[in-house]
Amino acid sequence: MQKASLLAIVRHCDALLRTREIGDYDGAVNGLQVENSGTVTRIAAAVDASLAAVKLAIASEVDLLIVHHGLFWSPSHPWTGKKYELMRLLVGHDLAVYSSHLPLDAHPKLGNNAQLCAALGLRILRPFFPSHGQCIGWQTRTAMPRIELARRLSRALGMEPLLIPGGPTVCRRIGVVTGGAGGELKQAAQEGVDTFITGEGPHWTYAMAEELGLNVFYGGHYATETFAVKALAAHLSRKFKVPWTFLDHPTGL
Repeated sequence: MQKASLLAIVRHCDALLRTREIGDYDGAVNGLQVENSGTVTRIAAAVDASLAAVKLAIASEVDLLIVHHGLFWSPSHPWTGKKYELMRLLVGHDLAVYSSHLPLDAHPKLGNNAQLCAALGLRILRPFFPSHGQCIGWQTRTAMPRIELARRLSRALGMEPLLIPGGPTVCRRIGVVTGGAGGELKQAAQEGVDTFITGEGPHWTYAMAEELGLNVFYGGHYATETFAVKALAAHLSRKFKVPWTFLDHPTGL
């Protein structure tokens, strides 16, 4: 069985993703969140570091879980109830957790936004959508019928996106920011896009999109953010010669 050093993997991820340089929400705690005894023989990737994902990781006999949404977004004490169960499972099964939020969104090759753009066949990308000190999304100029973009997005996500048809029927400037950027339609429109692809947004954004003249595609927060953890785990698998698997636990949101 091939083995890799957890420390070596963490150092590589931190450098590759510029973990210490990319700004993020205070609770993100990017990087190694839980360590193990130091050895990795199998990697799993998941969108969320939830109790369900941890149980799937244990069933898959992995020792490193790579996630986009980590364990610590708000005060995490006391460790009682389900939080105690989660930590007990992690420690008891020697399972390490590495989390990367905005650093993984923003990565120009492995990131959620870059990967989704590639899946949609969007090229000649320019930085888009500043957040916490850096641009995390990408935009491109094109001339793609809105119906064709919807078809490509459906194929890439494996589900039908929700469309707010507030803009032109031919998309000429498309911006992509995966996850929960739907509340920032004004920011997207101010950057000049006529079509905005993201994961989810509030009810009131339907009227706002119409007023802004903006097409909005909501592809699902979960579905739009499966890309980067898969890409990172595959990259680590190639570099460190250990197998990897994706743990799919969709939320439908």
